[in-house]
Amino acid sequence: MAIRAVVWGENIHEHINKTVAELYPDGMHATIAKALNADSAISATTATLQEAEHGLPQSRLDDTDVLVWWGHKDHGAVSDEVVERIAKRVWEGMGLIVLHSGHFSKIFKRLMGTPCALKWREAGERERLWVVNPGHPIAEGLGENFVIEYEEMYGEHFSVPEPLETVFISWFQGGEVFRSGMTWRRGAGNIFYFRPGHETYPTYHQQEVHKVLQNAVKWAHIPRPAYKAVHDAPNVPVEKALEPIVERGPKLHAAGEQGYK
Repeated sequence: MAIRAVVWGENIHEHINKTVAELYPDGMHATIAKALNADSAISATTATLQEAEHGLPQSRLDDTDVLVWWGHKDHGAVSDEVVERIAKRVWEGMGLIVLHSGHFSKIFKRLMGTPCALKWREAGERERLWVVNPGHPIAEGLGENFVIEYEEMYGEHFSVPEPLETVFISWFQGGEVFRSGMTWRRGAGNIFYFRPGHETYPTYHQQEVHKVLQNAVKWAHIPRPAYKAVHDAPNVPVEKALEPIVERGPKLHAAGEQGYK
């Protein structure tokens, strides 16, 4: 069965900026989904901010293996209810790939627990992405580096938690460097942040970028049922302890009562 990916796009710049509209006439989300669908192991569909529940009702998230997220202009318009819904699915094992300016999205900040801030400059600089973890599945099929001719600069310090793995580091013409590909795990879910993707440049038409995104979806996918027990906080009665024990001292909870969450 193909990996079920949903590409979520804010879908604003494509309608208000001529350059973006010309580069991505069907929307960046559609371009990314098309690139993913070029890999027979992936079945990608799209969702946007403007749809009911931002295109991400619980039933759809339940059927999603990996969610790919791009946002920029209006992070605040994303419903807190939907953000919590996504976070719970990540904890259960749904993969999440956050792209470019999605570093300031509600869902990324929710899962990172940090400001996720960085330096930036919009000057169409050359970016060279170095593969610093060549054995990682996300880097499969790439050389030791690749160049994106026109991109927005993101520079350190990037205020995110220490990652599990760093896959890419970028160098920009102005001299800055940036950790452009990092992984985390939250609950049972895999998370990957990939830096390139400024909307006024043709980044999502580049083959090396397509390869990274395809690899990332495969890496983020966990081929097992959702781990629903991640939300549970069961009380274990004395009589069900693995080893015999004697109850001692006062108790706060009555037998069978739910714990405080």
